[in-house]
Amino acid sequence: MSSYTSHVDTFARDNLPPRDQWPELLFDLPELHYPERLNCAVELLDRAIDKGWGERVALVGEGVRWTYAEALMKVNQVAHVLTEDMGLVPGNRVLLHGPNHPMLAVCWLAVAKAGLVAVTTMPMLRKKELSEIVERAQIRAALCDKRAAEELVKTQEQSPILEQIIFYMDNTPDGLEARMKGKPATFTAVDTAVEDTVLIAFTSGTTGSPKATMHFHRDVMAICDTFPKSVVKIQADDISLGSPPLGFTFGLGGILLFTLRVAGASVLIEKFTPDSFLQMIDKYRATITWTGPLFYRKCAELAGNYDLSSLRKCVSAGEALPAATRALWKEATGIEIIDGIGATEMLHIFISHTEEEARPGATGKPVPGYQACVLDDQGNPRPAGQVGRLAVKGPTGCRYLADDRQRVYAQGGWNVTGDSYLIDEEGYFRYQARNDDMIITSGYNVAGPEVESALLMHEAVGECAVVGAPDDERGTIIKAYVVLRGDYKGSDALAKALQDFVKETIAPYKYPRAIEFIADLPRTNTGKVQRYVLRQQAWAKQEGQR
Repeated sequence: MSSYTSHVDTFARDNLPPRDQWPELLFDLPELHYPERLNCAVELLDRAIDKGWGERVALVGEGVRWTYAEALMKVNQVAHVLTEDMGLVPGNRVLLHGPNHPMLAVCWLAVAKAGLVAVTTMPMLRKKELSEIVERAQIRAALCDKRAAEELVKTQEQSPILEQIIFYMDNTPDGLEARMKGKPATFTAVDTAVEDTVLIAFTSGTTGSPKATMHFHRDVMAICDTFPKSVVKIQADDISLGSPPLGFTFGLGGILLFTLRVAGASVLIEKFTPDSFLQMIDKYRATITWTGPLFYRKCAELAGNYDLSSLRKCVSAGEALPAATRALWKEATGIEIIDGIGATEMLHIFISHTEEEARPGATGKPVPGYQACVLDDQGNPRPAGQVGRLAVKGPTGCRYLADDRQRVYAQGGWNVTGDSYLIDEEGYFRYQARNDDMIITSGYNVAGPEVESALLMHEAVGECAVVGAPDDERGTIIKAYVVLRGDYKGSDALAKALQDFVKETIAPYKYPRAIEFIADLPRTNTGKVQRYVLRQQAWAKQEGQR
């Protein structure tokens, strides 16, 4: 650990897990050797000016188009508001709340430049969720989009530790924009240590209670210098557009940080539908998109209505990419999706592939700078072809804020992600399930996502999730929750047709013995399917019948 910190408020450092509980960190690549003093906002923004990129476009939104020079000025002014008007000192946590917008990006960079800790939250979170975040991270100050004020004001009433809120997108004299006008255009960045915490990101809670993950200034730079450089091969003339919120580390990295690292442009739009997403690609001539499998699937059906000729790269993450979705998107656009697996604990993607190396059904290979293997229950590597627990290590790693689950995630130097994988004969990592999505039925191990991929090939299926459900005769059966497309109506006949289709597509023993048609799948705020909710519903239904 760095010998000294810039943090006056040492809450973050005091709540790191003990060093012997950290996973092993790897810095094998020359570009991952950073100086002991490092401020990521300076590296991402000030350095752009030093290199003569001031007039390049940095941040774009509806009615907004700011150059690097303009963005830097705004970041400096917000940093003055944080330190002067709000009286914040290095190490204080700052809640950022609002939809994707250039001002949210400016606020994030200003927090980092002032040596503070950013806690960016999803705009759709409610009082209960926000209050938990405020209490766990001991947050006393917030910058909030005025349009998302209601729930945060309620949160402040419930959690008085949140003493100050300043609103942006606010025309009043107390708004952030009015306060910025009187501030200098320059700001001396806090001389942060490379291992000073710059962000606390909360997991999305696919398996229950979310965890708070802590990341350093060095971690921010490391994700910029690995996956986007070696796999996406992002360039200075790239324009990034994506649907994930900046409160989701997939969105923070892909839409904002990676483009700033190479002097590209970030398009930050509040909310998307499949139609508006495609329209924005056309309008802003986006070259790289960042979204999840479901969005690519829905957009594929509409792609022919728009000019998508500017696109050169499309990245998917958040959950496994079904082979059927990959094929649909390539047929619609000619572009091979770059799939990847990342984790909030690791900050971004650590296994992926280039377009040339893509294989149907495979996530890919470790991103340069990372190592990965598949472990058995005793922590020993499994040979090719055998399913086990995915383990990874690299320049980033899991550090939970005061959480006993640190010992579960970090084992033997590895980050054990909670995913079941196998490695094929070519060395490709192939996703099987979340460890708790593996279904054991009649003596067979069945991966729910494999059944989901088969169902998604049927024309009637829009979305689906497959879980293990209790059964008095078999113990556990495979159950599918299906959202139908278009005018299709759920019926016993359609359920039988889907079962037969799965039997013809994959091994017959993997077909879902129960199918329930529903309107929507339960999802986290980042869009991941909450299969544990469906499992709970299935067990509750069985208990009710008994």
